[in-house]
Amino acid sequence: MKVRLVSRGFSESRVRKSIFRTLRENMLCSMSTVNRLNRAHINTAYFCYSPSIELYFLSDLSSVHCRNLSKNPSMAMVIFRSSQKWGSPDRGLQLFGTCAEARGAEAVRAERLYGKRFPLYSKWLRGASKDDKRQAALLRSYRFHHFLPERVKVLDEAEFGGGVFVTVRVKRPQGSN
Repeated sequence: MKVRLVSRGFSESRVRKSIFRTLRENMLCSMSTVNRLNRAHINTAYFCYSPSIELYFLSDLSSVHCRNLSKNPSMAMVIFRSSQKWGSPDRGLQLFGTCAEARGAEAVRAERLYGKRFPLYSKWLRGASKDDKRQAALLRSYRFHHFLPERVKVLDEAEFGGGVFVTVRVKRPQGSN
């Protein structure tokens, strides 16, 4: 996976470092989906990610955002630390792409990445206590979703300057998801 700069003259390496720093430092995302009437819906979820800038989240298939995605895979996601102070250097990502339920090997990969990022998730799935088993049953009723950003808008004022947005396209090898 490569990123191609759409605007500004920053190196791919520098932009990748900024993207992964923001992903690493944040656990929650907000995502926007579109319903059948072209009305926006927003939801928040915990996420994990791959080295190829693929993001995964766990969600109930009956939720509004999952129902929206089953009809229209278009999705936008934002990731940022909400404790940032106005006037200080800010950092965040806006990601635009498509999302679908992860199935087969992709779901296994998502579960591995999610368990690595959130060890309590894995503990609950393996747990023997009554509480662990109850939590595991709830988690097993959810499904992983696979978000493939095609475009990422990066705000990293400490790295690129105040008010500078760097936009990149995520280029994936032919035949990959």
